[in-house]
Amino acid sequence: MKKLTMDELNRLSVDEFKSSDKIPLVIALDNIRSLNNVGSAFRTSDAFRIQKIYLCGITGTPPHRDIQKTALGATESVEWEYATSTLEAIARLKEQNFTICSLEQVENSTKLNEFIPDKDERYALVFGNEVFGVEEEVILASDHVLEIPQMGTKHSLNISVSMGIAIWDFVSKVGGLTRIMR
Repeated sequence: MKKLTMDELNRLSVDEFKSSDKIPLVIALDNIRSLNNVGSAFRTSDAFRIQKIYLCGITGTPPHRDIQKTALGATESVEWEYATSTLEAIARLKEQNFTICSLEQVENSTKLNEFIPDKDERYALVFGNEVFGVEEEVILASDHVLEIPQMGTKHSLNISVSMGIAIWDFVSKVGGLTRIMR
């Protein structure tokens, strides 16, 4: 085994990415404080060809060097839009027939590993503030509330880790890897 070179990785150019098929998934960031977490959202969304990111409320927007430091250029490839509130973004998404899934620890949540997305639906995953999580009003407006099962002493994961886990889980369940990689 040898490590692959950048040429061998056969990555898309920004223009190729923009015109390529995307996973039917949108990410909504609900009042994210850390610009590094925003950058991670872009980078992870680029890695899995996510359709779009909504940056909501106090969430920082590009261009910003702290976002760019983590995004490594993904702000140029991934489509994004700012919404003054997450509820505003959800309303727009529902008008486009997206199913809204917030990631949060709530009573009667669905464990992420037990959630089976419908391959014919479009989804939006909402990730909440680093301290307060997803806003209560956003949870109530969601179609599903998903929870990443945890077994340790801590009660939460960093948002960038949660995004990686949830997006990978979703993409693998809808067959996105084989659909896009063909």
